[in-house]
Amino acid sequence: MGDIFIWLISFFILIALVVLLIYQLTCLADLEFDYINPYDSSSRINKVVLPEFFLQGFLCLFYLLTGHWVMSLLSTPYLYYNVRLYTSKQHLVDVTEIFNLLQREKNQRYYKLAYLVVLLFLSLFWIIFSALELEDD
Repeated sequence: MGDIFIWLISFFILIALVVLLIYQLTCLADLEFDYINPYDSSSRINKVVLPEFFLQGFLCLFYLLTGHWVMSLLSTPYLYYNVRLYTSKQHLVDVTEIFNLLQREKNQRYYKLAYLVVLLFLSLFWIIFSALELEDD
């Protein structure tokens, strides 16, 4: 029974990460279509970047502590990419360069979103598998 709760917690953390990325993509799309100015878009995106990084780090650590090594290994490249962005100080969106880097920023978030969707489906698979395994016992 505990395994199902672990996978449910993981599932909801992944949902939260997906929501944060969709919010960032929405801000970038609003900027692209001139609904908001660059300062507002940058400040909105920058407010959720660090929570996204911490949540992903917590998820990777959570997988390690609960003994789900495969999922931990699968979430490590995304964590490494976030750490690399943070250490090179490229994690925040610059107000003055946002129009020049708009397509790159959108593509970066689309790749992150695709990666998280794959992890989300794997987590969903493990929830169902654990429930069926529990039913067999």
